[in-house]
Amino acid sequence: WTPPNLCRHHRPLFPSACSRHTVELVEESLDVNLLNNAVRLRIQGCPFLPGGVHLCEVQSHLVVLLITGQTVHRLVLPHPARMYRSELITESQMQSVFTDIGKVNFRDPANYYVIPSVPGLASNSVASAAWLSSEGEALFALPSASGGIFVLKLPPHDVPGTVSVVELKQSSVVQRFLTGWMPTAIRGDCGPSDLPISLSVHCLDHDAFLFALCQDHKLRMWSYKDQMCLMVADLLEFMPVSRDLRLAAGTGHRLRLAFSQSLGLYLGVYMHAPKRGQFCVFQLVSTESNRYSLDHISSLFSSQETLVDFALTSAEIWALWHNEENQTVVKYINFEQNVAGQWNQVFVQPLPEEEVTVRHDQDPRIFSQGTETHMDLTWDELKKEVTLAVENEFQGSVTEYECSLEEFWQLQVEFWSKLYACCLQYQEALSRPLALHLNPYTNMVCLLKKGSLSFLVPCSLVDHLYLLSNEHLLTEDDAAIFDDLEMSRDVVCLVQCLRLIGESISMEMAFIMEMACSRLQPPEKAAEQILEDLIANDTENVMEDIHSKLQEIRNPIHAIGVLIREMDYETDADMERGGTHHLNMRMNLSQLYGSGTAVNVVCWGVCKIATIRFLICRDLLILQQLLLRLEDPVSTVSLLSFSAVGVIRVEQWAQLKQEAFCCPFTDGFFFSRESNLQHLSVLELADTTALTPHKLVSGPQTIVELFFQEVARKHIISRLFLQPNTSLAETSLNWPHLITAIVADFLPLLWPSNPSFLFPECLMGSCQYTQLQEYIRLLQPWCHVNMGSCCFMMGRCYLVMGEGHKALDCFCQAASEVGREEFLDRLIQPEEGEIVSTPRLQYYNKVLRLLDVVGLPELVIQLAALAVMESADDWRSQATLRTCIFKHHLDLGHNSEAYVALTQNPDPSRQLDCLRQLVVVLCERSQLQDLVEFPYVNLHNEVVGIIESHARAVDLMTHNYYELLYAFHIYRHNYRKAGTVMFEYGMRLGREVRTLRGLQKQGNCFLAAINCLRLIRPEYAWIVQPASGAVYERPGASPKRSHDGECTAVPATRQIEILELEDLERECVLARIRLTLVQHDLSTAAVAGNSTPEETVALLVRAGLFDTAVTLCQTFKLPLTPIFEGLTFKCIKLQLGGEAAQAEAWDWLAANQLSALVTTKESR
Repeated sequence: WTPPNLCRHHRPLFPSACSRHTVELVEESLDVNLLNNAVRLRIQGCPFLPGGVHLCEVQSHLVVLLITGQTVHRLVLPHPARMYRSELITESQMQSVFTDIGKVNFRDPANYYVIPSVPGLASNSVASAAWLSSEGEALFALPSASGGIFVLKLPPHDVPGTVSVVELKQSSVVQRFLTGWMPTAIRGDCGPSDLPISLSVHCLDHDAFLFALCQDHKLRMWSYKDQMCLMVADLLEFMPVSRDLRLAAGTGHRLRLAFSQSLGLYLGVYMHAPKRGQFCVFQLVSTESNRYSLDHISSLFSSQETLVDFALTSAEIWALWHNEENQTVVKYINFEQNVAGQWNQVFVQPLPEEEVTVRHDQDPRIFSQGTETHMDLTWDELKKEVTLAVENEFQGSVTEYECSLEEFWQLQVEFWSKLYACCLQYQEALSRPLALHLNPYTNMVCLLKKGSLSFLVPCSLVDHLYLLSNEHLLTEDDAAIFDDLEMSRDVVCLVQCLRLIGESISMEMAFIMEMACSRLQPPEKAAEQILEDLIANDTENVMEDIHSKLQEIRNPIHAIGVLIREMDYETDADMERGGTHHLNMRMNLSQLYGSGTAVNVVCWGVCKIATIRFLICRDLLILQQLLLRLEDPVSTVSLLSFSAVGVIRVEQWAQLKQEAFCCPFTDGFFFSRESNLQHLSVLELADTTALTPHKLVSGPQTIVELFFQEVARKHIISRLFLQPNTSLAETSLNWPHLITAIVADFLPLLWPSNPSFLFPECLMGSCQYTQLQEYIRLLQPWCHVNMGSCCFMMGRCYLVMGEGHKALDCFCQAASEVGREEFLDRLIQPEEGEIVSTPRLQYYNKVLRLLDVVGLPELVIQLAALAVMESADDWRSQATLRTCIFKHHLDLGHNSEAYVALTQNPDPSRQLDCLRQLVVVLCERSQLQDLVEFPYVNLHNEVVGIIESHARAVDLMTHNYYELLYAFHIYRHNYRKAGTVMFEYGMRLGREVRTLRGLQKQGNCFLAAINCLRLIRPEYAWIVQPASGAVYERPGASPKRSHDGECTAVPATRQIEILELEDLERECVLARIRLTLVQHDLSTAAVAGNSTPEETVALLVRAGLFDTAVTLCQTFKLPLTPIFEGLTFKCIKLQLGGEAAQAEAWDWLAANQLSALVTTKESR
């Protein structure tokens, strides 16, 4: 039941199951997933009346009216429109109206009342009605124990008041008159003649009409406001009646109402009679003075099947039966247009086969994921639990310790068959419809089952013809198929031939075609094999029947073409991309059909269509093989062309059936979603298939459900509601039209031969790489659309699976289609500010970035080398690709290859950057020999500049750039440059590293510089030394700035000094003497490292190293006066000092060369 306002939110409430003591209420939504949407009510000691649940709606609340055998109840629930007041709905799940039902007080006197004993409820009562008045009062109409109807009225839930009871009865005179002639069969045990067996109510502004179908086969109409009977109609006048039927009490009659603003009130009555039944449809007609009558519209006879429920609209009757085999049968009829009284068949999903054939090469543990949409366990957890339960049962029943493989297999089949039988029993019990629901506001028809709900969707013409039974197919109106009557007859005969073929195909034959499509074998070969099997096993002369039907077809080739075109969903790219506009995100549009229920309905409808179309194409292909054997050569050419088309259609529908039914959605794939999003961001595809978390009330079960839920639904709804001249109100409230339009727009998005590539893109975006790989595998032999895009997607799959070289092959194959396919065009859209190159180079850049992120440098190098050949005339792209090749060669340790790539770079700035990176990386890896031995053609000065800049910029004691530069020059026999480097190194060590180790290295540097100058001719044995304080300018260094940000002026170049070999030798002597000084007294290291010769002499004298000081003065031609003055001072100090001074004197005397002193007698 759906209130008129609630249906705009697609949130109907259903009493899903009702027993004598328990009623279950479920709220379903087609737009959002509802939380806490089911409740089970049980009132102790008060069994519910059949059909005693009524739902009403007011502006701010939903009201549930419950009727039991002793009490009536009113439940007030919040209205969904009041629960979420915001017009913007961004969440995919919402709370149900039942969320807070646990807080309801069922014994609240304002919402609960005990049925009074007078007049009292009629025994074995099955009829009831309840409604809300315009003032908000709750009214309950029940059969009275004394005959007639009594109405119990509760005051509005928010207004205090008292409960009143009104009894609607005929006048006593009329009652006595009727009682006088009424047979005892009606008056006796069955109760009064006017006892209602079915009640319905029609509400007016300030009144309510109660319609009662009574035991005496009469229909009575009461006015609640006036408390009087307005009309009595004998329904037996409208059906063939026997005397026994007139005397028997009516017990199986049903009454339904349907109201239309334009047509008025319709009454539908089902008159039950033994072994037959009849539907009568009336229209209520009012005359002057409040007199009413019934205008008989139609009488429809039903079969002998047992009626469970029926529903009425202003044009149709929908009925639910159980046939003699206890199977569900649903039919409908248009009572205004169907003059012949022919009921239309509704094709209900059949139950699975009772027996499953398990071959010897199969494992009996066969799992098939199907309609399990609401499970507490995941699919994998469920399989594990079931397997464990069966294995425990198996082990508990086997008594022998050992058994043969054959016995073990038989026992496995036995126990798994037992489980399968139990599952079938449960499924049969749960799938049995309990009632039929028809929403008058949206024309939606549903079957209510225990704990579930089935939606009826319109059937297309082709499917309708193929599924019709033979007797219905023979009576099908040809004019309703095509305008051309002859063509309609030809198509009907063709479908009859297909039906004959389909009914003759065994499971083994059907398996041949399915395996041919799955294993990429030619379907026409499988069709030919099936045809040969049909001819060989034709025991019922089916082939003769087919031949005779074929004779009735005037133009079989044209009929086949019409049938194939009806099953074609090819569109152009403009149509598919026409609905990508952003929606106005209001509640009724942004979330329309976004719930798990709606997704399941749409996708199961697609699955059903795909399954039927596959069977049609399979049978059609077999029929074409038969026609090829019979036709003349002229017709054979046309048949061969249609046979080729039929082959493609078989593969297309097999593909679609596989996607919709057999490919489950897998969550938690081994490839993490974060990594996948990182890769998509590289490809700039993250926005096209933006996915939401799947931890919802019920996540997608198949990849088709995933695609519809995440991508297709938005495109379809946008296209439908953005079309010109489309009324949102009319479209959104008409279920048959809207669901048909959605499915019709959904199929082209899944159709492999269309330019749209949204489906594979969605699979990639949601990490469904196993399914994507299988999807492309099935497409490759026959689908020639989006071939490049499929190759790219297959490459993505191989990347995820760790097969990089296969991925590279696929990426290279896809490059040839760049610029021809829509997906690849979107893939190569340039970024903002990016220099636009050729489409193929843009494609290569995207793939190179992807391979780089994945971490496959070898493949990056291979692809970049291929791209270099494509970019012969584009030096910028050449530079980028050469830089990429250099980088990854260097990362892999391929130093020679990296150098070659560097030298081939046409961009000088990039070349210099690469050269700088090469120097730094090889130095960090200590691979100095490679760095020194590279030839550096036309790059010598750049290399020297780079190494010099690094040598002058880093710490001297942790990096060896000076030594590298020395080796670089020595390797090239440039000894002067080598000497210059080592001299500069030594000078800096003296200034910056004033330690013992620094002085040791300084001495070695000066020695190395001297050796270099000695290796060249004397006239060239000199170097240039910048004056003290010179600024070393590094290539590429940023300019120096002052505190206010202005560039400081570059100091003028100072005077330079030429140093010859003798100068270096003197510097070497000075460095050796400094080292001697520091070794003697470590405290002098801080000042001795960069001291002048004069300062050094003073430090030597102070330390008592007079011989060394003399040597330094002789080397630099300094006066010896400071030495003798220091020596004199020490002697005076020694004469005046005591024993301590003498002991100290021996220390500095020992530091001098005593053997050089001449000891004589006079000196003593």
